[in-house]
Amino acid sequence: MSELTLNNGVTIPQLGLGVFQVPPEDTQRIVEDAFEAGYRHIDTAAGYRNEAGVGAAIAATGIDRGDIFVTTKLRNGEQGRAQEAFQNSRKALGLDFVDLYLIHWPVPSQGLYVQAWKELERLYENKQIRAIGVSNFLAEHLDTLLETAEIVPAVNQIELHPSYQQAALAAKCRDLGIAVEAYSPLGQGGDLNGNAVTAIAAAHNATTAQVVIAWHLAAGTIAIPKSVDPGRIRENFAATSLQLSSDELAALTALESGARIGSDPAVASFTQL
Repeated sequence: MSELTLNNGVTIPQLGLGVFQVPPEDTQRIVEDAFEAGYRHIDTAAGYRNEAGVGAAIAATGIDRGDIFVTTKLRNGEQGRAQEAFQNSRKALGLDFVDLYLIHWPVPSQGLYVQAWKELERLYENKQIRAIGVSNFLAEHLDTLLETAEIVPAVNQIELHPSYQQAALAAKCRDLGIAVEAYSPLGQGGDLNGNAVTAIAAAHNATTAQVVIAWHLAAGTIAIPKSVDPGRIRENFAATSLQLSSDELAALTALESGARIGSDPAVASFTQL
């Protein structure tokens, strides 16, 4: 498993398992399946309502806590009370510390994400979080945050997949020393059926998901594909050994269509409560 070094020296496994939309009652089993497959990076959020299942899987495994990287996120409706929200997440997970804590969405209409970032900086300084970052932040949100931030975010987790790459935003993040993390890295399955993807998969005797994950990894992007199927969880993890040629990578990059799947961070305002 390859790792990336974040801007504060903390290392993060480049491939993780996302548990967005995983039912709480299934989360422990699925995370345990992921650990068995070799994953050591799990991405959850308070808004997913399955942090407890992630924590139960960590408690049930014999893997050393120091070898597991856990990300969770601040609910939009709790940006005004980030300290309390973090402690609730930490307790739900049953952990003494969290490896990465993100502001889940900027929700610019609230005008609270800068205040929330200050609270995350305090939690980081108190060593309750190993790294802090953001999610769904567009260039203008990063610019506003960095006007007063004492700590540059370690990560910006954004929607990113071959048909929606946000190349300018990703480049800006990297220029600032902010690692790029892709959610919906397979385009929620929509990027797996194109001719280029299927042809490359056939050439390597690989799955189409493995091909797209390998494209992310080759770009230096952190990827957190989601699956609830043990076989697919194992298959996705095997993408770490798939090497694509420069021509194959270029063919996947050429799939950009500019079609966002998720909400627009410029206007998204749901509370997640």
